[in-house]
Amino acid sequence: MTFRSTLKNSLRRHQATIESLESDGFMASFEQASHLILETLKKGRKILIAGNGGSSADAQHFAAEFVCKYKEDRSPLPCVALTTDSSILTSISNDYHFNDVFSRQVLALGQEEDTLIALSTSGNSRNILNAIEAAKSKKTNVIGLTGRSGGEMKGRCLLLQVDSDETARIQEGHMMILHTFCEIIDTVSWRPIV
Repeated sequence: MTFRSTLKNSLRRHQATIESLESDGFMASFEQASHLILETLKKGRKILIAGNGGSSADAQHFAAEFVCKYKEDRSPLPCVALTTDSSILTSISNDYHFNDVFSRQVLALGQEEDTLIALSTSGNSRNILNAIEAAKSKKTNVIGLTGRSGGEMKGRCLLLQVDSDETARIQEGHMMILHTFCEIIDTVSWRPIV
């Protein structure tokens, strides 16, 4: 196998995954999630976002697009990546359990009408599932991004499923979705409802 053929194979799988986001079922869920994010921000509430590994990096990237900017120069928007505070992450992991690293933060920071975006390529990450349950207890909305099966996240939140079983392709789909949320945000005038 050559470098070129490896790249071509990867591009084909990427293209098929991204094209699957055009399905009617996915589009309906995406529209619902987009409205939820817009309503959260218009009400002056905040977005929380969490994930593990590469999804942790995606969460941080997304929060930066909200607090700084995506393309348009606009007011900063409230978004917190629950993946960034090493003291919080390590103390919760040490004193409680790694499965609680996000749920304890949701319990501390989440409020009614906030929205948690939960990233898990498998849909089975225990710390993400626990964060979803914590969000429900705080009446915080939840949008889940996952892969084809949905895993245990299925039925627990508004779920956006990328039609792949391959972690890298799922993450590429997630980043496309997150960037599209940012693009939608850029089209709105930001004056929170008070």
